[in-house]
Amino acid sequence: MREIELICQDGVRLGGRLRPAEGPLRAAVIVNCATGVLARYYHRYADFLAARGFEVLTYDYRGVGASRPESFKTSLRGCGWRWRDWGEQDFEAALRFMKARRPEAPLMVVGHSIGGFLPGMAESAPLVDRMLTVGAQYAWLMDYAPRQRLGFWLRWHVFMPAVTAAYGYFPGKRLGWLEDLPAGVAHEWSFRGPRFETSHPHAERAEAVARMGRVRAPILAVSVSDDPFATPPALRRALRYYAGAERQAVMLEPLADLGRESVGHFDLFHDRHASGFWTQSLRWLEEGENPWPHRRLAL
Repeated sequence: MREIELICQDGVRLGGRLRPAEGPLRAAVIVNCATGVLARYYHRYADFLAARGFEVLTYDYRGVGASRPESFKTSLRGCGWRWRDWGEQDFEAALRFMKARRPEAPLMVVGHSIGGFLPGMAESAPLVDRMLTVGAQYAWLMDYAPRQRLGFWLRWHVFMPAVTAAYGYFPGKRLGWLEDLPAGVAHEWSFRGPRFETSHPHAERAEAVARMGRVRAPILAVSVSDDPFATPPALRRALRYYAGAERQAVMLEPLADLGRESVGHFDLFHDRHASGFWTQSLRWLEEGENPWPHRRLAL
């Protein structure tokens, strides 16, 4: 990999890494992180794709990892960034960078968790040719798995906003939960309603929904039955916004499909899945073929 810098339309600079393809170029791929997860977590998957002919960009969202400015190294207090900025600004910058670099190549997105929902917020999202999402949803409380809902409510919808109000940002790293988050991101998560656009000013909501609907890239949304965030209701709720795209969703079983007793929300990007999920995902990225038709979820 080589380090690169992305410059957003609002002037914010992001840190990323580009992994060139080995051999003939098949496609360009942008990997979108989950909330509070560093881009380096996805580097082994990027290496796997690059060895099979994909050029892969990984990057951190503003305020996180390599995209945390020196002026906010000690604290993210006062930065003002929101989830929507990660889509409208950060992913937009990644998209324009890869399209300018490889205009002749198909452009694909692999999005984990919120990273699978952000693409539709970008103005240039219609440039994407295919999307693979993993555990993609936008964290509405009532979509969490029922058995974990109370605990998640206390953690993410009571404790997180209280701590964020006290510190001016969410100190996730200090707590050992995830990376630090800007207050705007933490509050959008904590106070999200059943419709994501309600976190936008009223006059901007219709355009936010219409922009999601302009995406035409086929989408394969993957989750696992023991993922407490990306439940069937959560997948369906997120995919409804991509009304102009061909959409498929699959719900995999940890043991039967992945050879593991448990997988959850984060495990699929660990290299223990290289010979299983990673290899199977190539069928979608290379050919647009759903590798798990027997696990298709009704939308």
